[in-house]
Amino acid sequence: MQPAPATSSRTSRSSLPALLALAIGAFGIGTTEFVITGLLPEIATDFDVSIPTAGILVTGYALGVVVGAPLLTALGTRIPRKRMLMLLMGVFVIGNLLSAVTPSFELLIAGRVVTSLAHGAFFGIGAVLAAELVAPDRKAGAIATMFTGLTVANVVGVPLGTLIGQQLGWRVTFALVAAVGVAGIAGIALLVPELPRPRVAARLRQELSAFRNVQVGLAMAMTVLGFGGVFAAITYIAPMMTGPAGFADSSVTWLLVLFGLGMVIGNLVGGRFADRALMPLLYVSLGLLSLTLLAFTFTAHSQPAAVVTVPLLGFFGFATVPPLQKRVLDQTAQAPTLASAVNIGAFNLGNALAAWLGGVVISAGYGYTAPNLVGAALTGSALLLAVLSAVLERRTAAPVRLGAAA
Repeated sequence: MQPAPATSSRTSRSSLPALLALAIGAFGIGTTEFVITGLLPEIATDFDVSIPTAGILVTGYALGVVVGAPLLTALGTRIPRKRMLMLLMGVFVIGNLLSAVTPSFELLIAGRVVTSLAHGAFFGIGAVLAAELVAPDRKAGAIATMFTGLTVANVVGVPLGTLIGQQLGWRVTFALVAAVGVAGIAGIALLVPELPRPRVAARLRQELSAFRNVQVGLAMAMTVLGFGGVFAAITYIAPMMTGPAGFADSSVTWLLVLFGLGMVIGNLVGGRFADRALMPLLYVSLGLLSLTLLAFTFTAHSQPAAVVTVPLLGFFGFATVPPLQKRVLDQTAQAPTLASAVNIGAFNLGNALAAWLGGVVISAGYGYTAPNLVGAALTGSALLLAVLSAVLERRTAAPVRLGAAA
């Protein structure tokens, strides 16, 4: 039964502090996930490794999310969501502290992986909790509010972390991110309400059964390929901008600000329209993202053109996030938590795949702009899957409508 508009409005206002608390955690996670792209040259120099080798820090983090998302979410079915979110932020703090004090590149990879284990489960459980705090017609908007922390991280946290890392050392950046994680724990403890927990046995069986739905698989494949295209480019944004584009090292900071601003606006637009026209939004955002990545292969050689293209990557890239996450929640309405977390893992599987493929084409001698072509191909493939998903959905629904008409 749909709530009345007045009730919906009150629900949204009363849930705002909790959503903001979740956004603080998302801010910390977003900062530690993306700041590595601006610090790759410094880390590569410090440990005497190549840029593609340093890119393993991106791939390793992403793969850690893929593993940690379903594992920790499944383990957390016996723990109230609020407490589980606090525990996940504790793991996040430990991982960042390990990264800050590590004496070797191998242990830095380990620190990144530890940090990443909390990522998928936090966003997966947090997205479900955010959706439960508001009326049904505001779910995508609530999810987008939580993800605003992630996007704002790219406007404030990532550029500031990059600047601090370049001036004071990248270890200081990770130590400060750990402090943000502590603030996230406090915010969740104080502002997020305790929600009723479903019966464990039934819950876990239902969670696992959701993966039999072919639409769930297609949605997750769209997630892997769609946002992964962004990471093919953004992982190597520092060498791309200081190389072919000819920017100074210090310019990477404000270029990341532009990328983050694009993400913030794209996330808000995606959250606004995903509740109204989810699949059309996916067609438009994925299509334009693919074209933008293709264009970036050429605009990366021009400073003015690059300044225009970088925020467009953030905008179209993050405009896909709320609809992709809501698509999974819609297809798993009776048991969404595990699927939601696995879909966060799918985002990062795409990030790992794209970062690795980007490193492959750079190592093969195709230059620092070649990852953009990889990204365009990945995102274009996601668009084709979106069309396939819609066609299959219409075919499945057609007999039901005919039967109802008869």
